[in-house]
Amino acid sequence: MRIEDLLAEFLGQNILYMLLALFIVICIMAGVRIVPQSEKYVVERLGRLHAVLGPGINFIVPFLDRVRHKVSVLERQLPAMTQDAITSDNVLVQVETSVFYRIIEPEKTVYRIRDVDAAISTTVAGIVRSEIGRMELDQVQANRATLIDAVREQVAQQVDDWGIEVTRAEILDVNLDQATRAAMLQQLNAERARRASVTEAEGRKRAVELQADADLYAAKQESEARRVLADAEAYATQVVAVAIAENGLEAAQYQVALKQVEALQKLGAGSGNQTIVLPANALDAFGDAFKMLKGR
Repeated sequence: MRIEDLLAEFLGQNILYMLLALFIVICIMAGVRIVPQSEKYVVERLGRLHAVLGPGINFIVPFLDRVRHKVSVLERQLPAMTQDAITSDNVLVQVETSVFYRIIEPEKTVYRIRDVDAAISTTVAGIVRSEIGRMELDQVQANRATLIDAVREQVAQQVDDWGIEVTRAEILDVNLDQATRAAMLQQLNAERARRASVTEAEGRKRAVELQADADLYAAKQESEARRVLADAEAYATQVVAVAIAENGLEAAQYQVALKQVEALQKLGAGSGNQTIVLPANALDAFGDAFKMLKGR
C-alpha cells in the first residue's frame, strides 16, 4: 500500500482521538493564566465578577471564565495640575499640585469609576480650594507642610471607595498675580526699611549707653585719684605737723622756702621764650632756704 493510503486509513480511525486531544490542550491553555508581579487580573464568569487573580499561576474555567481587565498595581503619578483658589483674605493664588497613587482593589476600580485620573484630579482641585479658602496668604506660604497633609488625608478618604491608595500628594508651587506680587514686594521693602531703622536706633542707643558708662568710669577713676591725692596731702601735712612739733617754727619756714624754690624751678622749666615775673622776696627765699639748711 502507498503511504497516502496508510495515512488516510490512520486518520480515519483516530480522528476522534486527535480532536479530543486537541480540545484538551486548548482547554488547558485557556484555563491557565500566568499573572505578572506588577498586575492583577479581573475575571468575569458569564458577564459577572468572579475573581481577582494575583501574581503567579492561576486556573480558571475555560469558556465560562474570562479575563476582562488587566490592571497594573504599580504606583502612578498624575500630571501636574494647576487650579485657582482664593484665600480667606481674598487673594487669588494659583496652586500647582501633583498626586501619586496606586490601585490596591482592582474590582472596585474597574466597576465603580470610569476615568480614574480625571476623578482624582477633580477631587484634589476641590479639596485644595476648600483648604486654601480657610487660610490667609501668609499661612499658605508658611504652613505648606500642614496643607499638604490635609490634602493627602482628605483625598485618601474620598478615593477609598474606588480601591485606590494615595501614597503622596505634593503642592509644587503657589503663584500670585502681578498686582499681588507688587504689593507684597512693597510690603517687604517697607519691612526691611523698618528693621534697618530699628537696628540703627538700637545702635545709637547702645553707643549712648557705652559713652555714659565710659564717662561714669572716668568720673569714678578721677574721684579715686583725687581721693588718693588728698590722702597723700593729708599724710604730708601730718608729717609737717609732726616735724613742726618736734623742731619748732624753723621746720615750717624751711618747708615754705622749699616750696617757693620748687615753684620757681617749674616756671623756669617751660619751653620757648617766656617772661617770668618774680616776687620781690624770691631771692630772699633761696637765701632763707640755704640758711635753714646750714642751720640744720
